[in-house]
Amino acid sequence: MGEVQAMPIDSDREVVLRCQECRSAGLDGAYRELYELYRDRVYNVCYRICGNATDALDASQETFGILFRKIEGFRFESRFSSWVYRIAVNASIDLKRRAAARWTASLDALQDAGPTGSGRFEVADTDLEQPTAAASRHELEAEIQSAIDRLSPKMRAITVLRYTESLSYEEISETLQISLGTVKSRLSRAHAALDRELTPVLDKHYLA
Repeated sequence: MGEVQAMPIDSDREVVLRCQECRSAGLDGAYRELYELYRDRVYNVCYRICGNATDALDASQETFGILFRKIEGFRFESRFSSWVYRIAVNASIDLKRRAAARWTASLDALQDAGPTGSGRFEVADTDLEQPTAAASRHELEAEIQSAIDRLSPKMRAITVLRYTESLSYEEISETLQISLGTVKSRLSRAHAALDRELTPVLDKHYLA
């Protein structure tokens, strides 16, 4: 018989247990600590899936609302971070579906960086940049984000978790509750779609 691998020790266990012991879910004490720990990560995932700051803030608020309401029932059968990411992904996709009729991507929204300054895909990081180069870089960042936005919700979520949050295939599998084969298949399809979308964009910016 093969060995059964134990779940790794969850680095968030202590603060989660303190939240579970609290009678109030107000944003103080352990709940404040947990919020500060995940605020930026949740926002960034929501932003990349939603595509704009307003919807990302709404999805983030929904994520923490669900998280705090249901944290008492969390039993560490998976990584706590995987559970948080799963809530954020689902909240973002649900919001996108509800807002599909009215939502349109805009350059201003795509360039709204949010609290960490990392709300978009950055192409370069230079201290001294000519105005024309800066404008071109911002345009490219917007086109990359727009290409991400055109992926299906499932492929967008898996792309964000892999390349924004740097989750392993195993962590993505646990977060989205899908098999490793499905993770690899969706990423492969996302790569192909982005390659089709971005090859002419990159050629325009770098070969023109």
